[in-house]
Amino acid sequence: MHRKTKKVKLAVGKMDRKLLFSALTLTLIGLVAVADASAPSALSTFSDKYYFLKQQAVWSVIGIGGLIVTSHLNYKLWSKVATPLFGITVILLIMVLIPYFAPNLLGARRWIVIGGFTFQPSELAKITLIMYLAKVAESNKKAMSYFVPIGLVAGLIMLEPDLGTTIVLVIIGFSQIFIAGQDLIKIFITGVVAFCMGLLLIVMSPYRKDRLVTFLEQTADPLGKGYHIRQILYALGSGGMFGVGLGQSRQKYLFLPEAANDSIFAVIAEEVGFVGALILISIIVYFVIRGIKIAYEAPDIFSRVLAIGIVAWIGGQAFVNIAAMVSLVPLTGIPLPFISYGGSSLTAVLTGTGILLNISKFANVKTQKRRIK
Repeated sequence: MHRKTKKVKLAVGKMDRKLLFSALTLTLIGLVAVADASAPSALSTFSDKYYFLKQQAVWSVIGIGGLIVTSHLNYKLWSKVATPLFGITVILLIMVLIPYFAPNLLGARRWIVIGGFTFQPSELAKITLIMYLAKVAESNKKAMSYFVPIGLVAGLIMLEPDLGTTIVLVIIGFSQIFIAGQDLIKIFITGVVAFCMGLLLIVMSPYRKDRLVTFLEQTADPLGKGYHIRQILYALGSGGMFGVGLGQSRQKYLFLPEAANDSIFAVIAEEVGFVGALILISIIVYFVIRGIKIAYEAPDIFSRVLAIGIVAWIGGQAFVNIAAMVSLVPLTGIPLPFISYGGSSLTAVLTGTGILLNISKFANVKTQKRRIK
């Protein structure tokens, strides 16, 4: 009897529909939340209470389009284009610091304005850094090859300044370095150094120092530096267990700064209460768990590190945003993924989700040997 060994690919070819459903659910919740939280501000500024909703709806369509495209593009493509995309991102981050391209808005330069089009390069930086670090892991390079690009991008974003995004980038970078199998001692030492540098930058910057002091002394200066966090806590406290009712928030009536952006979770918690907020957090956690599962079952080192980077990005940013809202960490000024108003953020998150979905198609595709008679 003749036996021979043949490699057989067990192709599953189906994307993780549970991840897709959770992402679309969060996007829909975000549209409802933006319509609700932004209405007073939109009516006051543009005489149209649906102004921000209309913009967010357009960006949702664009973002879902990005999700569809990236979910059908083989994830290996990102390995080929990771380096040039990262280079373009660095150039854009440098452009942000040039007054001609980036106006100073609210004391920061974070948006490039060209021909009426506004774009936030730091959102692109998250996903291109993830791709580049996955490429580094695929090439099996030493730890310094990770730390240099992380430090470069984080440094440029700190100059905008944008501490919140820098924190998210550090979470992304260290998650990918860990999954790539780098020396834990080096990771720990670098983490301690990064923490000390971050603390130094906070102390050296007046506005960051004010935020830290306000976090430590929340009852001080209630109408000044402590105003924002106090309004957030008023909203959370008013919500109680089941909320004041959908659309019935009082804090959104120009009391709560950035009600549709960074502080949107506070409005949601006020209207749907602890139970509703817990459901929202549960959906985000479920998304993260599905993403970790995809990373765990990824077919190669590039897709594994790429997937965990996207999960760390979305999950880490959600954690930092919500932690700031409940006063576990100082206010950092970053959007809640899928939920907060903002085209750059929503488009980037949905596009990144599409990449995760594509990896999920290959997550159970394993090559095995089967003997055939």
